[in-house]
Amino acid sequence: MATSTQASGESTQRKASFFGPRLAMYMRVLLIGVFFGIVLVKSEVVRWQRVHDMFLLREAQMYLIIATGIAVAAVLMQIIKRLGITTIDGQPIVYKPKPFHKGVIIGGILFGAGWAVTGACPGPIYAQIGAGAWMAWFTLAGALLGMFGYAYAKPTLPH
Repeated sequence: MATSTQASGESTQRKASFFGPRLAMYMRVLLIGVFFGIVLVKSEVVRWQRVHDMFLLREAQMYLIIATGIAVAAVLMQIIKRLGITTIDGQPIVYKPKPFHKGVIIGGILFGAGWAVTGACPGPIYAQIGAGAWMAWFTLAGALLGMFGYAYAKPTLPH
C-alpha cells in the first residue's frame, strides 16, 4: 500500500518529467502546428471561396496543394520507416492500411459534403478560427458533433 509520501513523490516526478525534455518536445510540436496554420492561411486553402471553386472544378490550386501534400507525406513516410523514427513517447511509427468497405464510401461522401459546405476539413478549422473567421466555430461544433455522433453510432455502422 502506497503512502501519501510515495504518491506525492510520484506526482512530483511526473511533473518534473513533463516540464523537462517533454515540454520542449511539445513546444516544438506546437510551433510546427502554428507554422502549419500560417502556411494554410497564407496559401488561402482555408478560404471558403477557394474550396468552393475546387469542388466546382474552377481552379486547380487546391488539387495541386493536395497532391504536394501526398507527395511530401509519401517521402516522409519512407524516411520515417528507413530511419526508425519514433513518436514523442518513443513508440515506433507504423503505417497500418485500413480495409476498404462501404462505410469508407459513406464516410467519404459525408466528409466531402461537409468540406464543400463549410470550406474546411478538420485541420484548417483551427487555422480559420485563428485567422478570425468566426463562422469556423460552427464548423468546429459540427465536427465535434459528427465525431461524438460517430462514436455513439459506431457499433451499428458498417465496418
